[in-house]
Amino acid sequence: MKKTLAIIRHDPWLEPYSDAINGRHDEAVRKEKELAGKGGTLVDFANAHKYFGLHKTRSGWAFREWAPNATAVYLIGSFNNWTEKAEFALTRIDGGVWEITLPKDVLRHGDLYKLKVHWDGGCGERIPAYSTRTVQDEKTLIFSAQVWQPARPYKFKVADFKPQTNPLLIYECHIGMGEDKEGVGTYEEFRVNVLPRIEKDGYNAIQIMAIQEHPYYGSFGYHVSSFYAASSRFGTPDELKRLIDDAHSRGIAVIMDIVHSHAVKNEVEGLGRFDGSYDQYFYGDSRREHPAWDSLCFDYGKNQVLHFLLSNCKFWLEEYHFDGFRFDGVTSMLYYNHGLGQAFSSYDDYYNGGQDTNAITYLTLANKLIHKVNPHAITIAEEMSGMPGLANKVSDGGIGFDYRMAMGIPDFWIKTIKEKKDEDWKPTAIFWELTNRRADEKTINYAESHDQALVGDKTIIFRLIDSDMYWHMMVDDHNMNVDRGIALHKMIRLVTLATINGGYLNFMGNEFGHPEWIDFPREGNGWSYKYARRQWSLVDREDLKYKFLGKFDEDIIHLVRSKRNFQATPVEKLWDKDDDQVLAFKRGDLVFVFNFNPSKSFSDYGILAPEGCYSHVLNSDQDIYGGYNNIDTTVKHLTISDPLYQPHGIGWLKLYLPARSVQVLRYKK
Repeated sequence: MKKTLAIIRHDPWLEPYSDAINGRHDEAVRKEKELAGKGGTLVDFANAHKYFGLHKTRSGWAFREWAPNATAVYLIGSFNNWTEKAEFALTRIDGGVWEITLPKDVLRHGDLYKLKVHWDGGCGERIPAYSTRTVQDEKTLIFSAQVWQPARPYKFKVADFKPQTNPLLIYECHIGMGEDKEGVGTYEEFRVNVLPRIEKDGYNAIQIMAIQEHPYYGSFGYHVSSFYAASSRFGTPDELKRLIDDAHSRGIAVIMDIVHSHAVKNEVEGLGRFDGSYDQYFYGDSRREHPAWDSLCFDYGKNQVLHFLLSNCKFWLEEYHFDGFRFDGVTSMLYYNHGLGQAFSSYDDYYNGGQDTNAITYLTLANKLIHKVNPHAITIAEEMSGMPGLANKVSDGGIGFDYRMAMGIPDFWIKTIKEKKDEDWKPTAIFWELTNRRADEKTINYAESHDQALVGDKTIIFRLIDSDMYWHMMVDDHNMNVDRGIALHKMIRLVTLATINGGYLNFMGNEFGHPEWIDFPREGNGWSYKYARRQWSLVDREDLKYKFLGKFDEDIIHLVRSKRNFQATPVEKLWDKDDDQVLAFKRGDLVFVFNFNPSKSFSDYGILAPEGCYSHVLNSDQDIYGGYNNIDTTVKHLTISDPLYQPHGIGWLKLYLPARSVQVLRYKK
């Protein structure tokens, strides 16, 4: 009798769908065996980048490309005046692969090159699919591959780095918009100027967006053209390696935002019709184009596509020492309809035949491969449907991610701010939203996403304060709307952080309430960089209130980080009373007490808590956080016995709760 998979044992509601779950698991096992071959492994299989592309050899250079529909392929570049010449014609070998070998003196570091691909009925210039360096000409704006073989390649100084994940505290960032200047930031500027800030703030991981080369800067890095090339608009491969090495020396893990859910439609810069066919890397039918993203969808049923994508994962881990990946657009991959317009209101929605088994198999194998290459690697799924098993081990019947993004939380906060009056905020609803998750899957909590900072929407702080941020953020300026916004911003972030069961994420600048939105240079704004940057000067200025939010974020991150395995301690609700808008819960020896009431402060407010002594650790009403110092933090609180609760070791904890404030106390029995 076949053994029941662990995810089904842990969730009896999945039993009716056991055939589908077992079928997916078995298909992943079967596909792994097929790809690995007799006596091989998945790690051995994922070496496409070591075979394809341009490589320096003992005798010279070797170049290979997979282009089964091509009739002729030429290497063209700055070394041959961009012309087709017989001596640079590739030879077709088995499996639709083309190759050429060249003497040492033909190519040099820095040379530009492309392929000229011919097919029945046409031809076109193409950037090699496995190019590891792609650059754009500043004048013509044309992209080309570049030979990258420096005389002194970067050598990593930190070996065998192990990420700290107990808990995982992620600082999501974008290199290009990481500077105060109105322009594109670089890897080196980020390393020197931003990395020390992240270390000081206490985050133990960075998640970098827009690493894979993309032709349009304003795509936020999600329309990828060269999957193996680190974006050259931020600097060189060696500078990215130095950034990662420096982060590791500071104890900071580096997670890459990887895009395998779709690709840019561009044919000259990307993989679209690379060899003249429509179905080389992508679906050739109606599924080829993503209906919402104006991009192309990979055909995960092709072994060559799996070879390309799995090798891509291995490449970034080994070549750049990334510590893992946040997979973008996983929902779009899981379903034939990309999850568009679907409510996902019951388990039936996950097992109704609308799921893409090929994509699920790829994600399963990708997670297995990544953890084989680096057992300490971190994988995170950006997935909104809630498919069970996504963040369960492959051996248990899951897809194998370590974490899933809690995508409902930022939506909840924005919806609450937009649609509810302050007096209608319900602690019961807040607590349920923040703790409603599968017990066997770890999640990444976050109060707001980078999407909410894009044009057309607003961050939490801008939604709360809006235009008053332009006129009333001076320390000596007392504005009720600003005070409200700052108070709620602190409470929202702490309650979201304090309820984690895996990790926490903040987008760059949101920790200090960065104003306005993100708007990359485009024709509609006169190609301006005014809103495509981070104004660090705001949080550095002593005369502005941003420093209060920055300090609060730093202290709550350090508080949670000081508690090893904080994310694994039970979240024990002590009190929630919607009429008063008060919420209290305990984690380990820390007690978090929130008063969301906009107008009522409570004296001697009673909360049922374990009997003992409670001392203040932190509260949002302190003046260093822009508060009013209404709480005497020197006072220790002893619980008051109650005959009704004394047999259970519980008494009344009496506290002063200022309106719109949160306090953290340490419990000692």
